Amino acid sequence: MLLLLAAPLALVHCGSTGTPATTDSSAASQLQLTDVLKRAGAAKIQHVVIIVQENRTPDNLFGQNGIPGADIQNFGYTSTGAEVPLAPIPLSNFYDLDHGHGAFSTAYNNGAMNGFNKEHSSPKPGSTATPPPDPQYGYVPESDDEPYYAMAEQYTFADRMFQSNEGPSFPAHQYLLSGTAEISAGSDMYADENPEYANGNDLNCDGDPGSSVGLINISTGDRSQRLSPVCMDHPTLFDELDAAGVSYRYYAYTAGGLWNAPDAIQHLRFGPDWANVVTPDTTIYSDISNGTLPAVSWVMPTALSSDHSSVTNGSGPSWVASVVNAIGESQYWKSTAIFVTWDDWGGWYDHVAPQILDQDELGFRVPLIVISPWAKRGYVSHIHYEFGSILRYTEQRFGLQSIGTTDVRAKNLSDCFDYTQTPPPFTPISAKYPPSYFIHQPRSNVPVDSDY
Repeated sequence: MLLLLAAPLALVHCGSTGTPATTDSSAASQLQLTDVLKRAGAAKIQHVVIIVQENRTPDNLFGQNGIPGADIQNFGYTSTGAEVPLAPIPLSNFYDLDHGHGAFSTAYNNGAMNGFNKEHSSPKPGSTATPPPDPQYGYVPESDDEPYYAMAEQYTFADRMFQSNEGPSFPAHQYLLSGTAEISAGSDMYADENPEYANGNDLNCDGDPGSSVGLINISTGDRSQRLSPVCMDHPTLFDELDAAGVSYRYYAYTAGGLWNAPDAIQHLRFGPDWANVVTPDTTIYSDISNGTLPAVSWVMPTALSSDHSSVTNGSGPSWVASVVNAIGESQYWKSTAIFVTWDDWGGWYDHVAPQILDQDELGFRVPLIVISPWAKRGYVSHIHYEFGSILRYTEQRFGLQSIGTTDVRAKNLSDCFDYTQTPPPFTPISAKYPPSYFIHQPRSNVPVDSDY
């Protein structure tokens, strides 16, 4: 692995503020946490399914009608102090918004949350249309994402879920697998942007050696260095699941790209765990119907079934609903917790300022919907969560060791569940597209997260 760095890496494991990290991850403490969860009834959950969507904020996704009890705002402020009502913009709009680290800093504007209008916008290739004024200030019409409203209102919606990183998809997906985007265990250098793939090859550890990804020093903020090839190595939840003998699968559309996090981890890509990375993502339907759903699943969309601006064809809400319905109508419903979240803000306006922990954490709010017969019904959680919260819940539920990253500081999502309630029968989520649409959808050449 060739590392293009100006200075040697620090080999001290640092926490969220750049100071040596401490954890509560001893075997004894984990057993105590597991015992507490069992007494609370969490042992009723035998399957955790993590569905990852793309590039939306709570204000953008639910800005038309809101979610009862949730902190959703349908207007915003620009850098000039002007109040701007959020405008209806279709889910399958024709332009994309900058959502890199620089765009985060601009939009965040030292906590004023009024710099979104300065984020760059651009139409997708081939489009002659011009983005509207203040294109960042928009909401998705409920008619476009009605399944999300149905799920959020029927189950638990968390309105204080924040992406862990201050940037785009590639590092965000690392956090959803590992609670970190560090390039090696204990390093201050983290993946910060989406990779620049060479020669049309969008693989990572097994890709073109000319590909590279921008880095950030989370202690100093230096962003001048790059990692080439796009291959890191740090502990992941896969490792803890292996150690505990807990089954898992990572359902992905392609073997590489920005949304296949294991492909950028050296020991996963070139070790036995790669057998648990399954393509295409629609394999999850047959695993559910065949009775082979693992204990822990990550599920990624295709470009078209994502919610990514200018890339999606608008089928994303139906895709999520199809996975939820498949589980809900199966033998797994009464034993499953489904977490639906979005990997980053996508450049869209949101009014809630994140808590800044270091030079790259935390990022903006993203939606989180918790779906389970044991999820609180019609409930909004105001607890502060981040991607590590999903990892921590999974660790504690299955008695795993802590990875020792953001899972240590994150709240564990227990507020979203009531294990004493009588589980209601599953009510299918109405959707425009059935599962067969996604199973038989021709492979698309549209690249995932095609940020122009």
